[in-house]
Amino acid sequence: MQAGMRELNGHEFYVRTWGDPALPRLLLLHGFPEYGGAWDDFAPLLAERFHVIAPDQRGYGRSWAPAEVGEYTASRLVSDMVALIGDDGPVTVLGHDWGAGVAYALAFMRPDLVSRLIIANGVHPAPFQREMAKGGKQSEASQYINYLRSDGSEDKLAANDFEKLIALFSAKMDMSWLQGDVLARYKEAWGRPGRLRGMINWYRASPLVVADPGKPVTDLRPMPVERLQVRCPHLLIWGMGDVALMPEATEGLEEYAPDLTRVEIADADHWLFHQKPQEIADVVLDWLPPT
Repeated sequence: MQAGMRELNGHEFYVRTWGDPALPRLLLLHGFPEYGGAWDDFAPLLAERFHVIAPDQRGYGRSWAPAEVGEYTASRLVSDMVALIGDDGPVTVLGHDWGAGVAYALAFMRPDLVSRLIIANGVHPAPFQREMAKGGKQSEASQYINYLRSDGSEDKLAANDFEKLIALFSAKMDMSWLQGDVLARYKEAWGRPGRLRGMINWYRASPLVVADPGKPVTDLRPMPVERLQVRCPHLLIWGMGDVALMPEATEGLEEYAPDLTRVEIADADHWLFHQKPQEIADVVLDWLPPT
């Protein structure tokens, strides 16, 4: 693995890479509350086939972390990845959690840069918004979003050595992997000045609406199918034990991604890359066309 700073759109971003730069490129996009080091167990498993690239996204780890909420809109997050890909596209893109949101937006906004799209326990904005607005299971599971959006939530999460952040991270899921040196590296990433605010600003900048349980929201902004199409081959990997994202949030995805393959992982949850890195790597490699 190699790592260092890269200037993207005039700002400094920390980027990790694995594999020969001459190989096809695979862009890995982490979610909340992780950072590029989240791929340390997974990325080497694909490095014989790809030049694997894993940035600390805006607001995370060692990358640029502006304080203003407006710096975390989808278009700005996508612009970072457009700059990172540069003239070397198209590339295969894999996104998890919030990284899936950027991966989908990149596929919508710049389909010329995405040859194949892989999403693992992440959601397309249209089916996700539909489910969060119903006031049902996904609305209940997503109430933490309203908590994160509240003023000062970053300070509450940081208190007592990140006690509440770790509790949020691990609610009802297998976190046996988050201990020792791994946990220490996460705390180092979270503790950098301005990083928790930057990470949470992703939620504050998002236009997605979370209904209160039992109180559906109907006056939603339009989300036209034609603007939210995934035109390339799309693989969705789903850890079935996820309690943050409900399977219902992926129902109807084929309307937005006609060339969709679904793979379910029965004995994994939201943190499947830490729990089953080899199994997930095998799924990815089996889905990709032979070289």
